[in-house]
Amino acid sequence: MDDRYEKFESLSEERQEAIVNAAVEAFGKSEYKGASTEEIARKAGISKGLLFFYFKNKKELYVYLIERLTDMMTKLVVDEAFYEIDDFFELLAYAANSKRAVLEKIPHVLDFSIRAYYPEHKDIKDTMDDWTQRQIDYMFKTYFKNVRFDKFKDEVDPKYVLNMLIWMADGYMHQRRSQRRPVDIDDLMDELNRWCEMFRLYAYKEEYL
Repeated sequence: MDDRYEKFESLSEERQEAIVNAAVEAFGKSEYKGASTEEIARKAGISKGLLFFYFKNKKELYVYLIERLTDMMTKLVVDEAFYEIDDFFELLAYAANSKRAVLEKIPHVLDFSIRAYYPEHKDIKDTMDDWTQRQIDYMFKTYFKNVRFDKFKDEVDPKYVLNMLIWMADGYMHQRRSQRRPVDIDDLMDELNRWCEMFRLYAYKEEYL
């Protein structure tokens, strides 16, 4: 986090959680434009004026939520066992299962995350698109540092494989959204496992299959 959020982060953890939970619920239930800052403040037990004392506008609050939830998810997923895994696809499966366990426990975070990944309002679209790409680049450099890339065929780029998996998950969620169906985490995990196995057969040298 940076100095923009110093006032907010000087609050007690309990007060911070109340505001964060209210905001995640509002942005999870509604698109960015439709989420009411007045309702967020009311549910958090503060005035709207005080909410904007901590965050200068709605966009800053939204970006803060993204950064805070990403940090929280990272701390819960990237543990000692995570860095002991040196297989690309096993690491993806471990991270995905850990994230699923977290998402199932925290109300509205999944809906909020999906809406954030597909921003529609002009105020946040460019910001979120840039942020998402930076996260993918950072994730690859940081979280895959112990992976044995020598298992990959010489002509296969591991980062391209990661991008392909992201694109496939993106297509899955786009289809769900276009059909106005909720994302089923269990179904998505089953699909991810199938995709990983398919790409493992394509990407790995024969001796590692």
